[in-house]
Parts: sequence; structure tokens; C-alpha cells
Amino acid sequence: MRLLILGGPRFLGRHVVDIALARGHQVTLFNRGRTGPQLYPEVERLRGDRAVDLSPLDGRRWDAVVDTSGFLPGVVGRAIEVLRHQVGHYLFVSSISVYQNFSTIGMTEEAALATLTPEQTGTLATIDTSDPGKDPAFWPLYGALKAECERLVEEAFPGRAAIPRPGLIIGPHDYMDRFPYWVARIAEGGEVLAPGRPDRPVQVLDARDLAAWMVRLSERGVSGIFNATGPDPPLPMSRVLEACREAASSDARFTWVDESFLVEQGVKPWDEMPIWVPEVTSTEHVGILGVNVSRAVESGLTFRSPVDTARDTLQWERGRGPHEWRAGLARERERELLERWHQAVRTQSPP
Repeated sequence: MRLLILGGPRFLGRHVVDIALARGHQVTLFNRGRTGPQLYPEVERLRGDRAVDLSPLDGRRWDAVVDTSGFLPGVVGRAIEVLRHQVGHYLFVSSISVYQNFSTIGMTEEAALATLTPEQTGTLATIDTSDPGKDPAFWPLYGALKAECERLVEEAFPGRAAIPRPGLIIGPHDYMDRFPYWVARIAEGGEVLAPGRPDRPVQVLDARDLAAWMVRLSERGVSGIFNATGPDPPLPMSRVLEACREAASSDARFTWVDESFLVEQGVKPWDEMPIWVPEVTSTEHVGILGVNVSRAVESGLTFRSPVDTARDTLQWERGRGPHEWRAGLARERERELLERWHQAVRTQSPP
């Protein structure tokens, strides 16, 4: 298969390239050349900013395209216009953030989608199309923008488009640090602050499982929209953390801290405490880590062991060298919170 990938080999894109090459496909990368320019010398590279100039794609044909870098409808629309008659199948990587809210556990792909308000539409004109992720105004619009991109893709490629909606993607090369925080912290051992209740269901998907499934969808020309997270059924949070401990052969011990306390202490979900969404503050997010993924499973999505994911992520994390963490509690902050929690427990305990 001749496969065009729109985006760089940073995280998910890197695994898509690895799997496509391993399966014998001819890969072409179209991106700005900022990420991993030394990687994949055997792969054809077309240089360009998709928000500005798509001319390197002119006159070319591919069997399928995997779009990992489409965020703005205007930018995605331009790529569609160029490629609609040049590719057979279009796979657009969307997000479960497209949903209006997550007030229901087990949501299917038919749940209501987010939409832009007139005020937000006006804000959209001010966002830098070449690097929207660096603009704080972009993120409140993220879900609605992805939903609009989906609509454009489906209209341009009727019966020829697959649209995965990933949840939290984890694994090696996770530059957002949400899962790497847990594997690195637990590998250090000692007392580890764990959020909320141990049996809280969570969904995380190894990027390699997602990438392999997407490549197979492209090979088979599968169309449709899919909630792309997992596993099915969801894992308890305790199992995720235990997998990290097992992978690192660590002596870490978990102190499960009531989430009301964490909220009172101003702990930020996702940022300071990855893979945690407080159940006590809002019912709008109760289902974000528990969507229905049966359609994706029926189409071939599979899940590796969380221990394997944790082990491989830890190996990668130990090899990437010093860096500034994007997510997770600072160690001093964690110690302070644990001390306050233990004090609160002692105060509440009967004599």
C-alpha cells in the first residue's frame, strides 16, 4: 500500500510509520520537518506547512492517507480539496473530546457532539493556523473543532473515511508525560499518592495498539466512526498503578487519597494528577474514562497488557535524558499533600 501520513513522527505518528513499514507499505511523510528529521532515512519526505502550502502533494496518488495533524477545519478542508481525487481512503484521527459532555458512562459514537458558539467562531479567526496548540484560546474549542473536521472528511470521502476518536493515548514517546509520570514516579518507590478510589474505572490505550489498528483499517478500506480507547471493559485505576509497580519491580506503596481532599488542596486534574478526573466536582465528566468501544473492538482493535506498556514506557523514559515534565506532581508537592492527608486522617479518627 502507498500510504501518505500528514504529520510528523512525534508520538502516534511515529508508531504509525513503524507499523506501516513493518507491514511492508510504502510510506510518504508530509510535514514541516521539525520532528525527528533524522528518523526513517528510507522514507520519502515531503516538506511543507499544511496550513500554508500543499503544493508538494500536487499530482501524486496514494492508496490511503492517515491524518494525525488535523485540528482546524480550514486547514483540514484545504487538504481534503487537494486529496479527494488523489487517495482512495482517508483516516482522520479525531478525539473523544468531540462530545458535548461526558455525563453518561458507556457513551456510544451517536452521543451529541460539541459545537462552536458564535463567539467562539469569532475567536477562531485569531488562532495561529500553523501552530494552534500553543494558543491558549485554541484548547476550549478543541472538541468542537475536531467535530467540524470530522464532518468535512465524511462529506468529502463518503464510504471511504475512517474516523477514530482516541481517548488518553499512552506508551513510549509520550511527550505529554501523563503516563510517563506514573511509571517514573512509581519506579522511584516509597509512598506514592494515588487519587480517589482504587476501583475507579479508567481507559488508556497504548499508542502502538492504536496505530496498528489504524493501519489495518486503512489496508481494508474500512469506513466509520469509532471510539478508540480501552481496554474493554475499563481497568480499575489500581490495576494501572500496579502494572507500573510490576514493570519496575518497585517497592512503591500507594496511599489512596480522597478526591474531595485533593480538590480542596487545589490539585489540578490531568496536569498535576494524570488520569484523574474528580467525580465530586461535576457530573459532566463522569464518563470520560468509560466510553463504549465495542465498535472499535469489533473492527479489530486489540489491547496489550498494561504491564507491557508500563515496562516499555519506563525503558523509553529512562533513556530520554533530562527534560521538563509537562504533567505530574512535583515531589515536594506530593510529600506536602501526603503529610496533610495523614494529618487529616489522624484528626478524623476516633480516640
